[in-house]
Amino acid sequence: MKLKYTIAVICSFYFTIAAFAQSKLVTISGQLKDQNDASLLAYVNVILKTEKENTFVVGTVTNEEGRFTLTKVPTGNYNIEFSYLGYKTASNSVFVGSLSEFLDLKIILLQPDLMALEEVVITSKQAEISNKMDKKTFSLNDNPSQQGGSVLQAMQNLPSITTTDGKIQLRGNDKVTVLIDGKQTALTGFGNATGLDNIPASAIERIEIINNPSAKYDANGNAGVINIIYKKNKKDGFNGKLGLTTGLGSLWERKTNLPTIRPQYSFTPKVNPSLSLNYRKNKVNVFFQGDYLYTETLNKNEFLNRFFDDGTIINSQLKRNRDTHFTTIKSGIDYAIDDKNSLTISGLFGSEKIIDNGDQPFFNADYSQRLRLWQFLEDELKTTVMATVNYQHKFNAPGRTLNAGLNYTFHREDEKYFYDNFLPTSTGTDSFKLLSDEQVYDLNVDYIEPLKHGRIETGLKLRNRTIPTNMQFIPGAISVLDVNAGGWANYMELIPAVYGNYIFEDKKWEAEIGLRLEYVKIQYDVNPDHVVYSRSGYNYTQPFPNMRLAYKINESEKISIFYNRRVDRPNEVDIRIFPKYDDAEIIKVGNPSLRPQFTNSIEIGYKNSWTKGSIYTVLYHRFANGTITRIATSVPPSTLIYATFQNADKSYNTGLEAVLSQEISKLYSLNINANVYRNQIDAFTVTSLYPSPSVYSATLQETVSGNLKINNSFHFAKNVDAQLTAVYLAPDIIPQGKIESRFSIDLGIKKGIQNGKGELFLNATDLFNTMVIKKRIDGINFFYNSRDYNETQVIRLGYSYKF
Repeated sequence: MKLKYTIAVICSFYFTIAAFAQSKLVTISGQLKDQNDASLLAYVNVILKTEKENTFVVGTVTNEEGRFTLTKVPTGNYNIEFSYLGYKTASNSVFVGSLSEFLDLKIILLQPDLMALEEVVITSKQAEISNKMDKKTFSLNDNPSQQGGSVLQAMQNLPSITTTDGKIQLRGNDKVTVLIDGKQTALTGFGNATGLDNIPASAIERIEIINNPSAKYDANGNAGVINIIYKKNKKDGFNGKLGLTTGLGSLWERKTNLPTIRPQYSFTPKVNPSLSLNYRKNKVNVFFQGDYLYTETLNKNEFLNRFFDDGTIINSQLKRNRDTHFTTIKSGIDYAIDDKNSLTISGLFGSEKIIDNGDQPFFNADYSQRLRLWQFLEDELKTTVMATVNYQHKFNAPGRTLNAGLNYTFHREDEKYFYDNFLPTSTGTDSFKLLSDEQVYDLNVDYIEPLKHGRIETGLKLRNRTIPTNMQFIPGAISVLDVNAGGWANYMELIPAVYGNYIFEDKKWEAEIGLRLEYVKIQYDVNPDHVVYSRSGYNYTQPFPNMRLAYKINESEKISIFYNRRVDRPNEVDIRIFPKYDDAEIIKVGNPSLRPQFTNSIEIGYKNSWTKGSIYTVLYHRFANGTITRIATSVPPSTLIYATFQNADKSYNTGLEAVLSQEISKLYSLNINANVYRNQIDAFTVTSLYPSPSVYSATLQETVSGNLKINNSFHFAKNVDAQLTAVYLAPDIIPQGKIESRFSIDLGIKKGIQNGKGELFLNATDLFNTMVIKKRIDGINFFYNSRDYNETQVIRLGYSYKF
């Protein structure tokens, strides 16, 4: 009944979902020639007029090469006129659409006595659930209820996105590619979303959600792409922004510790100073963005009950008090060599220092006896350095560009774990050290050719990636570590790819057809003395097509059909052979035999806009082969559980999403996002090899789930804005089990001061402390229930000043 009620509530809001829109202006260009001898026609008058009113919009004359450029043309229907002494005036209808910012009419031939030119059809960009209906763009400055937190926290209130255990899901699917400024980096992970909870939102200008990536994007990311855009000011002269945010979390204890362990963190402080600087003069633009984030967090507070078939019951708690120091610096220079050529050189440095102090007590069924106490200290330092060089050449025809870029990333992961294992009759101390140095080279070349009715995009990419890793186990006198599972491993990845994309638009139809061809070679070399795993790898050459066909019902309504094929390759961490002991009795280990997951997606979308609002709805279906999921198994008589990634055959995700925004009055606007979907994982059987072969068979799993997000925005007098956000996540299936419903409310208020140069804000996330993660996992010979009361409620106060 709860589920039926939830679905009814979500559906009742279905037609009130949030969309955000913006307009971009278009540049029209072309070249005039004599039709008889193809001579260039200089100083031809070119005038653009509205189609209905026949009023002047913009005009120019051709240069010595016969070229003309009309800039800042908004979307609409026009007539374009060409007039020149000795030639007959030509007048033609022109449509400026929504897909290209540059339109090239190519060569236009004029004759003194012949008929006018053919009709010209032109396109441009307009909206922010974009006119292509595949992308949503959000400014973090418009999200005061999450201002001052991390990027991951800021994403929680955005349409289509849900977050659980630090993972991001788009429409119920966690196979998401996260980019920074259009590039994959080690800050966000090559294939996962690691690190987002430690990137300050203050460094970010906007976030783009791309549900249907075209062929110009890498093929990985079945669910879609999230692109995080760093701040970069381009105003003339010297300017910048200074900010400071402070906060407190864990304001009260939600669930009391089990006996005999150290206290939970409470009143945890948060500090985030930030500085943005920019200097622009003549041909040079220099930019700098620096952020420091210090937080204390009750990162984990999970209570778990394990039930085994032989009647054994073990109750435990995993508590993790975390201190984090995260520094990011992004700086660079844009240099305009001349009117046609420009160069950008930039660098990014990130340093993430994490100290975890953890306690994990284990008790018998009635909590009368402590069976074990596992205490640990994790000292982890992650260092990221990224250097980028981008070159752009603009041809004479506006919008015709050649871009080339080289991106280098270095990422070091330096982990040290120290364990104390207290048993009823003995005490042992263990430790391990892990060092991983990742290096990635990316070379990109992209070319754009504007056309009369759209554009062509084409390019190539080459990636070379290596990750040597070394794990050193240091056992104590009474050790529980598997020292034979240590040693070294080396991950090597080579991916050359080419793509082509064609975009077409006229007054009624739009089409986008693309194809990306990727060759992938993965090799994973393993220490030959490893107790279980050996060298592995794979390679493939695969096409990844994409297609979009849209029909414009009228100026405000459009319907689109999407199709694409994408892949999720296992990340290096997914296949890493070393067991991880951050939970003493649920041990995570990688699987070198893991293979890619391929997914086909189909969507049908509808968009309608009106003066003070818009609605966007989409029906989607995804079906995947080789679904990657983590499977928990045990090997009796041991009660240890091993969580290993496996390929679980086929899975399906079908849903209905709607996004609507409506301005009710100048004081209040309402934005709602609702998503109802059905997840299914077919029956499968897999064999886990570590620590010894264990076969697991799962029956078919399916459920109907969804989520609802309501954003209420208030605009008061004297530059005061407020936001109240409610998020509800319905129960859902997860590998081997189910996750229960979750609910939270966020509140934020901000005020502009100092003549608009300054801003104050105050907000609270999870205002009523209701966000608790409850799961059930079913394995062979056991099942367990867990409830995580980690820190979700944080109150923040912040100030920023522009100069």
